[in-house]
This record gives sequence, C-alpha cells and structure tokens, in this order.
Amino acid sequence: MALLPAWMRNAAMPIYEQRVMKGLAGLPRPRHVGIMLDGNRRWARQMGHTDVAEGYRVGGAKAEEFLTWCAAADIGHVSLFMLSDDNVSGRPEHELVPLLRIIEDTVTGLAAPGKPWRVNVIGSLDLLPGEHAAALKEAAAATAGRTGPQVDVAIGYGGRREIVDAVRTAFRQHIDAGGDPAEFADRIDIEDISANLYSAAGADATDLVIRTSGEQRMSGFLLWQSAYSEFHFVDVYWPAFRRVDFLRALRSYAERDRRYGK
Repeated sequence: MALLPAWMRNAAMPIYEQRVMKGLAGLPRPRHVGIMLDGNRRWARQMGHTDVAEGYRVGGAKAEEFLTWCAAADIGHVSLFMLSDDNVSGRPEHELVPLLRIIEDTVTGLAAPGKPWRVNVIGSLDLLPGEHAAALKEAAAATAGRTGPQVDVAIGYGGRREIVDAVRTAFRQHIDAGGDPAEFADRIDIEDISANLYSAAGADATDLVIRTSGEQRMSGFLLWQSAYSEFHFVDVYWPAFRRVDFLRALRSYAERDRRYGK
C-alpha cells in the first residue's frame, strides 16, 4: 500500500483494516496491554506547530479513541504511560504546566459520567502540584463502582520507584503486624512485591507493551509487570497512531510463541 497515492491508500484503509481484523479471529489476544504514548512533541513540530502543547492535546484525545479500540478487541486491562517521574523533574516549566492541564483534562474525560472505564492513576502524585494531584485522584475515585475495562494511567510514574515503594509498603505491613524486621529480609518474596504495586490490577502480567514514535526502550515503564511481555515498536508518533497500527500490534502478538522461559 505504501506505493499507492495517498488518496488511494486512504480509500483502501477500511478494507485493509477489515482484512487484518478477520485474520485475528480466533487468535490469542493480550489481556493486559501497556502503551507508551510517545512522540507528541515531535508530531507537533512535524505538523508545523510552534506550540508543542498542540501535540499533547491531540495525543490526549487519541487516548480515549485507543481505549475504544481495546474494548472492541475485548482487552480488559490497559495501562497508558502519560508522564514519567523523570519528565516531571526534567521538562521545562513552560512545557510541563500545559501538559499537566491536558493530562488532567484527559483523565477527567475518561472518568466522566457515562464512560465505561475504571480509571486508576498510578505513579507518585506527590511529585505533582497539589491541585493536579487532587483533581486526578477525584476523577479516578468517581469510577470506582464501574464494571468496565481497567485503565491505569501512569503519571509521575517510574518503574524503579514503584518497586522500591512496593518493598517499603510490604515492610511496613510486616512491622505493623508485629513482625521482626530481620525476619522480613529472609521471608520477602515475589508475591509481597506484586501485591503492593501501585495498581491492584497492575500486578497482572502485562502481555503486550507498545511504544510509538520509533524509540525502542522501556524508559522505566512497568518494569516488574513486563518480565515476560511481548514488545511492539511503531515508527508513527502517538497523535498519528491509527487503528490499523493497533491491529498490526495485535497480529504481531498473536504470531509469537510465548514460552515463559521454557
């Protein structure tokens, strides 16, 4: 299709999508998909915007669209990597302030009445300004009674920080129960850490991790949960990510032999 004129590619895309969807029938599907929403600023510059916040705005709207694709594919748990702990400390204020507003608006939109998703914000919200942290917590709390897909939104998130926090929480639980601190060092195990990750559902193994923008690294995303994940890297920037790109990722996942070390 790449050799066809743009108008012909656009006209043929729905037919091609249906073909890919048909090919996925009966094949394994991931239960938990993590996606790194990368390339917003580069997309904005590529499109000629002088304000890179436009990339974040378009990317924020894409998040809800992506979740509808996941729901149609019967994927019950999605983790969206929106902002790392390094981003909070490393981005200049003129970029970070509008980005936080856009993230807040995106999460509030996902949590709005009538939406199906159970939203959980994972990460170190204490790194964020208080008003943003409070708004994010309030939005997530409003979805607590829903029965739809679980959506973990990673904000101020770092995988190493999450593991350290999980160990600390497990240690405090042991001490609060009257346990001996020295004993904890001998008895701590995988389950203790898994049970104390940021998301109650987050301990589920992440089956498929997608990263947009062409970068091929984890950047600290779901380090514990992705021990046996399949990875799919896409050259397209996040705001330009299409349903067909998602379907190709599902096809790639279905074609792999997941041996889990065997």
